[in-house]
Amino acid sequence: MDRRDFLQTAALAALGSVTAPLAAPAPGMAAGKGEKNAMKILVLTGSPRKNGNSTLLAERFMAGAVEAGHSVTRFDAAHSDVHPCIACNSCGMDGPCVFRDDFETVRGHIIPADMVVFATPMYYFGISAQLKAVIDRFYAINGRIHVPKRAALLMTYANTAPSQAAPIAAHYDVLLEYLGWSDAGRVIAPGVWTEGSVRDTPYPEQAYRLGAGLRG
Repeated sequence: MDRRDFLQTAALAALGSVTAPLAAPAPGMAAGKGEKNAMKILVLTGSPRKNGNSTLLAERFMAGAVEAGHSVTRFDAAHSDVHPCIACNSCGMDGPCVFRDDFETVRGHIIPADMVVFATPMYYFGISAQLKAVIDRFYAINGRIHVPKRAALLMTYANTAPSQAAPIAAHYDVLLEYLGWSDAGRVIAPGVWTEGSVRDTPYPEQAYRLGAGLRG
């Protein structure tokens, strides 16, 4: 699929959520139980808030995934140094980037990962700029990540209209279509605005069960 086809295939997708508390793993590698079918999972978070609602969903997902025996790496885009892509094409879509920054950590984990999880708040009807910068840098590893992987979306937003969440869901869907990845589930939490307000909703449990239900 060329660049024009990639841009033209975006279409709005139907929204949905998936369905104990455990202590969430700290950022970085969390060792699972070493089961035979354990997966390597990379969780990319996009919230600048230390206790953001989407971050809480990510933590609950990670807790479930680790309990299920998987190995999880968490990369907090908003607290890392990732320069936006400048379309210089020096990488040739499959080579070193001109910027030597924290994206190298992402590169080292996403290529061997079996699953990639995107956790983001809605910022002005889109993915947070910090997470979007990481996704844009996928361009430099394009040739290495066009392989079958699973993915999941964890998303929070202040309003409640499903139509307002549709652009992020559509971005996620077309990204997976382009890369050849399969959707393993999504948790979309509306009506959460203030920091931590998602705690009083069913969505953290849904995120946890999504992680806990994964099988390699």
